[in-house]
Amino acid sequence: MTAHTQDPAPARATGTERVRTARSPRTGRAQRAATRTAWVYLTPTLVVVGAVTVFPVLFSLAMSFSHVNLSYSGFELEGPTLDNYVALFTSARWYSALAFTLFYTVVTVAVELALGTLVALVLERLTAGRGWLMALLLVPWAMITVVSAQLWAFMLNSSYGVVSWFFDLVGLEVVILGEPAPAVAAVMIADIWKTTPFVAIIVLAGLVTIPREQYEAASIDGAGAWHSFWRITLPQLTSTLAIAVLFRTLQSFGVFDLPFVMTGGGPGTATEPLALLGWRVMFQSLNLGAGAAVAVTTGGIVLVICLLALKLFRAQVGEVRR
Repeated sequence: MTAHTQDPAPARATGTERVRTARSPRTGRAQRAATRTAWVYLTPTLVVVGAVTVFPVLFSLAMSFSHVNLSYSGFELEGPTLDNYVALFTSARWYSALAFTLFYTVVTVAVELALGTLVALVLERLTAGRGWLMALLLVPWAMITVVSAQLWAFMLNSSYGVVSWFFDLVGLEVVILGEPAPAVAAVMIADIWKTTPFVAIIVLAGLVTIPREQYEAASIDGAGAWHSFWRITLPQLTSTLAIAVLFRTLQSFGVFDLPFVMTGGGPGTATEPLALLGWRVMFQSLNLGAGAAVAVTTGGIVLVICLLALKLFRAQVGEVRR
């Protein structure tokens, strides 16, 4: 019997050969074709984004450095000039609006983050009725802000509001929307009531991604609920909380409709945010250059806050990973 010898096993491809195979001319042409196709589909979107976002921002920047002359035939820009920014930074009303906006943003975002996290922790532990409770909590957030603001304005009205009636019932005479401090608190409470469910849903989405095995291991080691929250839950929610903070900072710093409907920015200018100030300067006073300067400075402040928040949260994420 003749012994049949088997061919030696083919040698495995080296790393260089695999790279060459992956980068064959056919694959390269396919990738370039796919890239061109992607750009074809993306181009209409980029054009729309540029038309409704990039161009208005650039045009507002140009207006803020110009004298805008209005006429029946339109308007023209004369400049460049720094007069709009000089008038802005020497205006006590702008500093008042900036102080209110900063205070409003810090308080509402902090309270909504704390309450939203608490609500998310409760929802995450529910086994029955979670869907119904989530649907109920989303009602304030789903409500149109103008409708929500009008609802709160009715309840806080000093003549027929149910809240004012309750204060009268216990012997307290409080004009909530007619005094600076109560009006500021009322606007912030209305915002917190409306937007806390939004934060809770974001935090809940982060909670469900944390493996349960980590809590079970911590429980075996004798860790309590408070220790597990600080050592397991909070570190792994850092990115989720960063998203919530960024979203809420952008929304709170640009608040307009809530104080506009509830208080009109009053009493006086106690609840006048930067967005409302810019609207009044531009569309009521028809000072388009100064109004554009308000908008540009507001956008710049928001950008700086967001960049600082991202840097802070990235540093915290790096510490957690280490």
